[in-house]
Amino acid sequence: MQSQELERVISALSALRVPLQRGEYDLHLLAEGALTAAGLSFAHEVKLGPRCRIDLMSGGVGIEMKRGKPNRAVLLRQLSRYAACEPVEALVAVCERNVDLPDTLMGKPLRLICLNRLWGIAL
Repeated sequence: MQSQELERVISALSALRVPLQRGEYDLHLLAEGALTAAGLSFAHEVKLGPRCRIDLMSGGVGIEMKRGKPNRAVLLRQLSRYAACEPVEALVAVCERNVDLPDTLMGKPLRLICLNRLWGIAL
């Protein structure tokens, strides 16, 4: 995968300004709008395998959205399942609150977009 694809997705999603008190599916819709505005194609709720469905795929970039502050261990297990799937070449986790994630997972780039940082607040 070209790193340009990953950078375009990150740039589009970094433009999100999500109001508080939104549900996770509201986040999906806002992310879809940001990807569309950036001219990126995507698919919603992509089934990667049995019991393995990622929120969004834009090219080879898998995007997982989380409300609140996700449990790091649970999130890493989930992202590892996605990273093990062939169509996923890179991952972007979009979380309301910061969570410590590695830069790569199973040899694939992993990026975090922390929504509260986009709001200009540190939680």
